[in-house]
Amino acid sequence: MKIVVLDGYTLNPGDNPWDEVAFFGELAVYDRTPNELVLERCRGAQILLTNKTRLGGEIIAQLPELRLIGVLATGYNVVDLEGAARLGIPVVNVPEYGSDSVAQHTIALLLELTNGVARYHEAVQRGEWSHSPDFTLVAQPLTELHGRSIGIVGLGSIGARVAAVAQALGMEILAYNPRHRVAPEGLAVRWLELDELFAQADVVSLHCPLTTQNEEMVNATRLALMQPHALLINTARGGLVSEPDLADALNRGVIAGAAVDVAAREPIPADSPLLSARNCIVTPHVAWATLAARRRLMAITAGNIAAFLAGTPRNVVNVV
Repeated sequence: MKIVVLDGYTLNPGDNPWDEVAFFGELAVYDRTPNELVLERCRGAQILLTNKTRLGGEIIAQLPELRLIGVLATGYNVVDLEGAARLGIPVVNVPEYGSDSVAQHTIALLLELTNGVARYHEAVQRGEWSHSPDFTLVAQPLTELHGRSIGIVGLGSIGARVAAVAQALGMEILAYNPRHRVAPEGLAVRWLELDELFAQADVVSLHCPLTTQNEEMVNATRLALMQPHALLINTARGGLVSEPDLADALNRGVIAGAAVDVAAREPIPADSPLLSARNCIVTPHVAWATLAARRRLMAITAGNIAAFLAGTPRNVVNVV
């Protein structure tokens, strides 16, 4: 059994060995694979594992020995699902491995927007407190979250964890799901339609997958619905947001601030309007990347392979 990993560096930069996957056969791990080498490196593999390296139908069709494609992530839009299905190749993903880590990062971004811990530290390092005439230095406004509302777009595994922490902080939970609208036990949730949520929430946090239907759903029209003091957080997918529209809304004071861990193009282009937008925090797609989450991802990937080889594939995201 030949197993090929096309872009394994982010999962294992040196602290998360591939032993659990290597158990199943001959393993070749590439840190990164440029487009022009994808076909060459895939040849002869029965199992392909990819995180962000694209596997289009034209590549899959040239791999007669391929039996399984595993995505080293929850999102699976990097693989041509229909092309794989036509050839009888299941595509599996890794759901929920990073729910706690992503929720934690989401709350960290929210607290940075409202409390400015890093910004205050930088102000102190610049000597502003040392030269202050008062015992306290107010370098930016501080916001108490108790009594405010947070709108969760996508109350799934991650969104529910964010909501639970927000509720513990005394926030009211607003939520939007297109279909399933049952709140987890212990959460007091008020369900709204999407535009209502954007109009009413003090904080909007995105936790939904990117689809052709919701691409750039956060645009100038929807941002205009938000309150001037409102905040936007995106730890889901960059393509959910029109980045030029968000930057414009921030610079014109349509909303008060934003924090994103994802971008429409990654790595983020140096000329992205978000990098110079007013009160916009950008982190480099790291919410998922705690060691604990990456170890779970590795273990679930190995379990996906074991289940497939046993004839009971799990976490299949296409119809074979």
